[in-house]
Amino acid sequence: MRKPVYEIAAVHDLSGYGRCSLTVAIPILSCMGMQVCPLPTSILSTHTGGFKDYTFFDFTDQMQGIIDHWKKLDINFDAIYTGFLGSSKQIDIIADFIDRFHHDSLLVVVDPVMGDEGELYDTIGKPIVEGMKKLVKKADLITPNITEAAILLGEENYGSLTVNEIKEILEKLSDTGPGMVVVTSVICENEKHPVVVAYNRKSGRYWKIRSDYFPVYYPGTGDIFSSIMTGCILRGDSLPVSAATAVEFISAAIKETYGHDLPPRNGIMFEKVLNLLAGTKLSGFLNISAL
Repeated sequence: MRKPVYEIAAVHDLSGYGRCSLTVAIPILSCMGMQVCPLPTSILSTHTGGFKDYTFFDFTDQMQGIIDHWKKLDINFDAIYTGFLGSSKQIDIIADFIDRFHHDSLLVVVDPVMGDEGELYDTIGKPIVEGMKKLVKKADLITPNITEAAILLGEENYGSLTVNEIKEILEKLSDTGPGMVVVTSVICENEKHPVVVAYNRKSGRYWKIRSDYFPVYYPGTGDIFSSIMTGCILRGDSLPVSAATAVEFISAAIKETYGHDLPPRNGIMFEKVLNLLAGTKLSGFLNISAL
């Protein structure tokens, strides 16, 4: 019998100010009718994109105790969804977490947060990169940006790509383990702006999702994208519709935010458009095309 509310273990950092990680995953997935059970990896006063002198507390030593207690309670999570992981030790803890709580219908989503715009983040070293390569093997769905896709495959950062090159990248990523792959910020030939591409190994199909373009960078949009993807896939939406829903929601939130004179580091005002996720399917499928 279907559960009245899906339960998702969300493994992310918690930043007190700035919209990202748990502070976007919890409200977004809750609005989609799902219970979010947070497992913090670290606690910060703000996120690290654009803020200085932030406080940082490493939560690694507390993570195993939380997982052990959940196991004693015999909690049967419907999904385990991971984002920023601050050390290879944390990756080992989460890999074990997935194994211990695994069941046939468990959805494992890994957002391999490691870098952007061709560069690794300052906190990401080789041990985390190698650990992340092992973690994605356990995933059903991964949502890297194009920089993280190159990192996972041990390749140089990609420039403009042909359709065949994109398909090859998607297949290589899927061959590492996940049956579903979605890559953001892809520069595709004959496209004016970056696109989102998706691949489902089971059906052997590829998709491209276009989005509106805005000349500004907001942190946290990747966390919002992956959170919506997780909720949509869990409730039974197809892979391309899930990706298009996430793209349309983010576009709507950026439009709302861009109209105000606010620091981009604060993130997008997703709270203003949460009603788009509450029981109503967005029309983002209009932006989907076969790749």
